[in-house]
Amino acid sequence: MKRTALYPGTFDPITFGHMDVIRRAADLFDRVIVTIAVNPDKHTLFTLSERRKQIARAVQDIPRVEVAECGGLLVDFALKHNAVAIIRGVRAVSDFDYEFQMALTNRKLAETITTVFLMPHERYAYLNSSIVREVARLGGRVDCFVPDFVASALKKKFSGKKS
Repeated sequence: MKRTALYPGTFDPITFGHMDVIRRAADLFDRVIVTIAVNPDKHTLFTLSERRKQIARAVQDIPRVEVAECGGLLVDFALKHNAVAIIRGVRAVSDFDYEFQMALTNRKLAETITTVFLMPHERYAYLNSSIVREVARLGGRVDCFVPDFVASALKKKFSGKKS
């Protein structure tokens, strides 16, 4: 039996911290589905299609990792894909309170799915997509936070825009 885990998020954009968590999850599970949250009320810098392409390219060398989109309840998506776990990256204690509440809610909705908290390598403990977008918006280098092709896409998005 294949043990499938979902790693959900907006991934706007995918960072080296996300990729580290994906690698860790791929070491623990037979199949990892990086699950892009589709929320029409959330305004993202990159379109869903752009994020999907970026993620697919970023994880192409990580075995047993797929990319999919989820527009409804994550637990419903997990059950549909026979997932046994939802992976959540936790960088700091400040992340834990929200993630703990979500984990308990998901368990109430689908008790067969376990939330697994994974910490990224400490070099990524401070890193999140919002910080990356802000640095890029202000013209800073982000190639130490994201793959080169994502850094180029960020630069293109912000070229010509006033800060």
